[in-house]
Order: sequence, then structure tokens, then C-alpha cells
Amino acid sequence: MTVPPRTVRVLVADDHAAIRAGLRLLLQTADDVEVVGEAADGDAAVTNARALRPDVVLMDLRMPGTDGIAATRTIVAESLADVLVLTTFDLDEYVDGALRAGAAGFLLKSAEPADLLRAVRQVAAGDGVLAPEVTRRVLARLGEVPPPSAADPRAPTPGDPRLDGLTPREADVLAALGRGLSNQEIAAELVISEATTKTHVSRVLAKLQVPSRMQAAVVARECGLA
Repeated sequence: MTVPPRTVRVLVADDHAAIRAGLRLLLQTADDVEVVGEAADGDAAVTNARALRPDVVLMDLRMPGTDGIAATRTIVAESLADVLVLTTFDLDEYVDGALRAGAAGFLLKSAEPADLLRAVRQVAAGDGVLAPEVTRRVLARLGEVPPPSAADPRAPTPGDPRLDGLTPREADVLAALGRGLSNQEIAAELVISEATTKTHVSRVLAKLQVPSRMQAAVVARECGLA
């Protein structure tokens, strides 16, 4: 018997009613996506995430009052949902702020509808998503570290103490995250199942005490694994 796909429950947070309406119409064209609520600002996004427990919050960044970055930080800290940022701006400060707050993905509002739906599904499945326009720049900038040298004893190395608690397999998974690989790609590279990959990713995030695979990717690069 074929098991039907799990419905992804989405909360849309944007201060423009027309944009929220458009996103709702777009998302609900997919049989496996359900919009369970809306929010016009960061405070409402947090309140509704607590009440509705969506799988994914589609989060704008520039909103009145509590902005999207602060709201993302609270939602992730309370494990209410995964956050996919959808914004007009790809400025470094917004990208950095969103990822450091624990967002699982970052897309621009210029993204094609099919790409947005794919991103929602990927984030709900535990993968990270970065807009192609910012992927290389973000990973290069956040993970850029000077090469180890006697003159710079603080420079991270593969012997970084943050890696001490990881098993060899978990270190392999962390290195793959540092290269921006999805769960499917990690599974294929390490010849393990996707379910096993998800378990390893969850353990890596817990041991590193980071809320998202994006931040784990930064750690991997800081430690010289990627």
C-alpha cells in the first residue's frame, strides 16, 4: 500500500496582507502543503507558532515591532518550528542575522513558485536551503578563517575541541554539512540511509549545541573540515 505524503503545515509571517494572501494561494496549490495561519509581525509569528505548532514558519525579516530575526530566534529556541526566511533583501547583515538566529533556510521573494514549494518541503524534511544567489557568498564569508600558524594560535584546526564529542561518522557528516550537502546527498556519499543521515545530523547539532545545520556548516568550516 502506498503511504500518502505527510502534509507540511505552514505559518506565513509577513507584514503585507497582499503578500500573505499571495503566498497562501501559492502554497495551497500543493496537495501536501497546508497554510495553518498567518502573522503580520514578529510577535504574532511567535504567538501563533506556539498555538499552532506548524512544521515551517515562512518568515519575512523586516516587520514592525519584533522583526523576523528576533522572532526566528525565539521560535527556534523554543523548538516551535523550523524557519524558512523569505525576504526581498539579500544584504549580508540580514543573511547572517537570520542564519545565526537558527533559520533553516533563506530564500528571496523573487524565487520561482516551484523553488519555494521545494524549499518548504526540504526544510520540513530537515534539510537546509539557501538561495543560489547567496549560497557561495554566505558559506565563504561565515566560514572563512585564516590558515593555522604559530603566529595565530587561535586559528581553528581539525583538532578543535568542539569536535571532541563527535564520532568519526558524525565528523564525516559535519564535513558534508560544511560543503552544503543535503541529507540525500550525504546519504549517497557515505552509503547510508536517509533516515540514518537524519539521526546523525540531529546528534551533530545536539553535540555542537547549534540550532540549525547552517550553523553546523559554519562550525565545520571554522574547524577546517570543509
